[in-house]
Amino acid sequence: MLPFLFWGIQSYRNESQMSAVAKVEGEEIPRWEFDQAMRNQHDRLRDMLKDNFNSAMLDNPEMRLAVLEGLIQQKIMHREAENIGLTVLDSRLASEIQSISAFHDENGKFSYQRYEELLRRQQVTPVIFEGRVGAEILQQQLLEPLSSSAMIADTMAQTVIRLSEVKREINQVEIAPDQYLSEVNPDESAIKTYYDQHQAEFLLPERVRIEYLVLSLNNLAQQETVSSEEVRNYYEDHQSDYSQPEERSASHILIAVSDSTSDEAHTEAKRKAEDILAQVTQDPEKFAELAKEFSDDSGSAKSGGELGFLGKGVLVKEFEEALFQMEPNEIRGLVETPFGFHIIKLSEIKSAKVAPVEEVEDSIEETLKRQKVTSRFGEIAEEFSNIVYEQSDSLLPAADRFNLAVKQPDGWINKRSREPVEIANEKFMQVLFSEDAIKEGRNTDAIEVMPDTFVSARVLEHKPATAQSLEVVRDQIVEKLKLQLAAEKTEEKGNDKLARLIAGEAEIVDWGDTPKTVSYMQSQGLDIGTLRAIFQADVTRLPTYVGVTSPQGKYNLVRINQVIEPDAADKEKLKSFGGQLKQMILQEELAAYQASLRQRYSVKIQPESY
Repeated sequence: MLPFLFWGIQSYRNESQMSAVAKVEGEEIPRWEFDQAMRNQHDRLRDMLKDNFNSAMLDNPEMRLAVLEGLIQQKIMHREAENIGLTVLDSRLASEIQSISAFHDENGKFSYQRYEELLRRQQVTPVIFEGRVGAEILQQQLLEPLSSSAMIADTMAQTVIRLSEVKREINQVEIAPDQYLSEVNPDESAIKTYYDQHQAEFLLPERVRIEYLVLSLNNLAQQETVSSEEVRNYYEDHQSDYSQPEERSASHILIAVSDSTSDEAHTEAKRKAEDILAQVTQDPEKFAELAKEFSDDSGSAKSGGELGFLGKGVLVKEFEEALFQMEPNEIRGLVETPFGFHIIKLSEIKSAKVAPVEEVEDSIEETLKRQKVTSRFGEIAEEFSNIVYEQSDSLLPAADRFNLAVKQPDGWINKRSREPVEIANEKFMQVLFSEDAIKEGRNTDAIEVMPDTFVSARVLEHKPATAQSLEVVRDQIVEKLKLQLAAEKTEEKGNDKLARLIAGEAEIVDWGDTPKTVSYMQSQGLDIGTLRAIFQADVTRLPTYVGVTSPQGKYNLVRINQVIEPDAADKEKLKSFGGQLKQMILQEELAAYQASLRQRYSVKIQPESY
């Protein structure tokens, strides 16, 4: 563990001097830590949303505050763990880090060189990483008693299962407001009253025309030059980054057992697996057919047991060791793992290979350009901020100094503008519409609108918020009032039909020929309000009727024909459902516990710093 104590210490000290975004019991959360958390959130969202990802979603204050709250909660739980005497031994910390497979070499052993390379790529020092892992271990220790305390009685699980699965057979008719739009017309008095009472709806917001500069690490990186020799040297020093490890295409048949399986059931499972192995050995062509019929791995069974190409580090130890000793088309079994007995078939081997430098030189060039700028970007950003502040009557000096283009958005900008994305930032809008920017005509401060991206602007023209006259917005008001009146008439007509149905006039509604079955788990498109009314209705006498106005303004008229009770839950279902309920209760208890800790600890957020 000694290298953890010396590698990157200076970087850690320098970063600690940056401004804090919050304090927990006097302990600062530095800006660099918040920025790293924002980058991590950016990467998570990008990986999750793929092509639908838009970096602008990270610019809103709610998202930034949510990330900050996560860091605050971590600090609070860390402080609580220390206060009650929990600690992390060096041996436990070393063991946890050495067990992370990403840091293992080809032989499955911890590699400090690989560890160092991966952390450097993430721009994290071992000192910081060690602290994060230690904090996670402390948090696990703190929450362990909570996770082991939740209990779910079978009667509770049975009740919840019944409530979620009991069904109602219904017929439904929707009464839509659209059919009454032609029958309603607001009078002039109603139009004038609405205009007087909703002036804010018809304001043209305060707006400006601007020009602005964007200083970003990515754009500055594009201005850098990288020689072919630098690319070649980087490639030689980072061969492992461009290597494709050996992968093997495998299929398997699993006969499942677990720690809770009885000895008798374990023996029976093994006998069953041996019988299947004998059939596969006799006729290997039947492997896929037997996998579909017998394998307990539902995910792969339907595709004949196929698992696709697999590399080392993603499989349980026993399975991996067997698979990487096999030859193509070999079938091996029985291989016992914590999941049960496996029969494995190896179909194909993709040998390890290293991508030639010609294939990766573009990405290496981008990496090197970014590295060159990253080391001095803090100084560049500070100089940029100084220039736009000290020479506040023009953006040109900063543009010339950093080879930036002065941009102008099309048209006017208001505080809710979301284009261009570089300026769709609440903190930036605050300074853009400040007195200094509008009345004094000065450059705005350089605002970090997203990680490693700073913007400064100046106002070219300003228009204050102005009220639109009644004549201009009259048609808008008429449409709003017509919708309101139509919705009121819809509810009136619906309630009238409901009362007549309850009174016994069953023929006044055409229910159609096809009923549908609904439950809380299968809503069939019904909104929650209508669904709740159906299941709260008195069903001692059927048919019975309910009527509910949906959030869309439609009136749902429902006839309940029949109650369909679910089958009694078996032991396996009770166990599975009880586990889900337990997890839900644990989440609620964890949230309540975290909220109580938040009340006990002093937290001060610096809004201007994040």
